[in-house]
Amino acid sequence: MKNFAIWAVVIGVIGYGVAKLYLHNEVSDTMDMAVVMMSPYAHVEYEGIGSTLSGELTVDGVRIVVDGFRDAIYIDRIGIDTPSFLSLLNLSDLTKVQSDGMPEYLGFLAEGVRIPADADYYEEFYDMTLQLRDATDADSAANECVGKYGFSPTALQGLGYTDQVMSMKMAFSDDESRFSFDMNVSMEDMWDMNVTVTLIGNMMSELMRGAMAQPKLRDIRLEYTDRSLNERVARYCEERGLSAAEILHAQLDSFKFIGTSNGIEFDQYMLDPYKEFLLGKSTLIVTARPTEPVAFSQIDLYKPSDVPALLNLAAIAR
Repeated sequence: MKNFAIWAVVIGVIGYGVAKLYLHNEVSDTMDMAVVMMSPYAHVEYEGIGSTLSGELTVDGVRIVVDGFRDAIYIDRIGIDTPSFLSLLNLSDLTKVQSDGMPEYLGFLAEGVRIPADADYYEEFYDMTLQLRDATDADSAANECVGKYGFSPTALQGLGYTDQVMSMKMAFSDDESRFSFDMNVSMEDMWDMNVTVTLIGNMMSELMRGAMAQPKLRDIRLEYTDRSLNERVARYCEERGLSAAEILHAQLDSFKFIGTSNGIEFDQYMLDPYKEFLLGKSTLIVTARPTEPVAFSQIDLYKPSDVPALLNLAAIAR
């Protein structure tokens, strides 16, 4: 019996090693093909492939230089997260995926995405954002220092950042009664954000309807935690000549702009907690729990001032 147990372990280890080698070879071949296909548009390098028994599969040490730009994007790890190593093997078999459908749980991750604050492509992206938003007042001290339209390369350096370093994990789970989407984003020395969105019904079946799809929102929970950005903004704005009252007003105005850009006019149930958050609380929690599930297309029919009540939108700072 003892020898049987030993042999079982040995065979299991060998089987896992062979399966891992097969998986890594498959992904390496796919990545090499993708690098060749992208070569007219971007130069891509990577150090290797990684996988875990828990179901993660990653491409490690990625460096990307887009054609026409000088500076690179660096990514420590980028890949997928599945329920188990067996799930990874199943995903590598496209015929099996097509017959069985997507798994009930699937995640995507990117760790250590590093963008230099003065990167040439980031500067062009920021300028393009201003043009799309017709932001003619972006250069004002108040709007620039609080990042109303996003932080410019100059503002990032004024805030004390040489790089923007982001890590993100997105995951969805789907069953017969509801679809959940979870996203965790962390900006190093800036902020952390965790978002959970729950929709009713089977989303895969709903998406099969194409343009006729009508996903319905059940609830949203967003938790945003400051990791030094608020303090940096206050200090930088003060250096730009703004008083404490002017800084607070600019931050609230920026928050309102986020709302109106998404068709929502925030009420005091949102603005008062956000003000507390700016004045010293470290975490802001925003929830949307409509009395009845709401179709996203239905939200557009409401005036921005009525959307908070429709969604039962609320916030607390702590």
